[in-house]
Amino acid sequence: MDYTGAIFDMDGLMFDTENIYQETWNELAAEHGVTLGKDFVADICGTSGAHMCRVIEKHYGVADGSIIMEECMKRVRQKLKVHVPKKPGIDRILKAFHDRGVRLAVASSSYPEQIESNLRLAGVREYFDAVVSGKSVEHGKPAPDIFLLAAKQIKCAPETCYVFEDSENGIRAGKAAGCTAIMIPDVLAPSEEIRKIADKIYHSLDEFTEEILETNI
Repeated sequence: MDYTGAIFDMDGLMFDTENIYQETWNELAAEHGVTLGKDFVADICGTSGAHMCRVIEKHYGVADGSIIMEECMKRVRQKLKVHVPKKPGIDRILKAFHDRGVRLAVASSSYPEQIESNLRLAGVREYFDAVVSGKSVEHGKPAPDIFLLAAKQIKCAPETCYVFEDSENGIRAGKAAGCTAIMIPDVLAPSEEIRKIADKIYHSLDEFTEEILETNI
């Protein structure tokens, strides 16, 4: 198949920010006298909006998860004003796709202002034809809405798009959208369920680039 688009998740995939989020979730848990269980990371990764609020309410034992969610996002924004750590291989894969005329989008659960700030500070904003936030769709991941919107904005059929994700919810969303879902695991190893769902799993973005983009040039 000729792929015309590539859609990238941001946290934990492009940038090594997932650990910053987890650190902040735990800070807030300590302040609320809560110890987060081992399932929290899997439950929260790749979520946004109402789904994220339900996860927070479950694990923090609060009636309204939006207050903790907003405080977490606020604190993370402050931390990322200082430094946005890139994942290995992100510059290389973006340049390789760009040089081949593949249209690129970011599809992240983060706020649009945070996405734009991260992209600019990391020096990669110029590569992207579209930036889509989870705040722009009704249903967050694992629903396919964000990837369908991203594909529409870069004027590509979903079935001709790669989706790059580190989270299980993201892979579910990518597959539901009809895209080719590529997993690059970050803080969590893929479950057996996701191993069956994902089209391919790579250890790093570099590994994908070497196998797919830099072969048969």
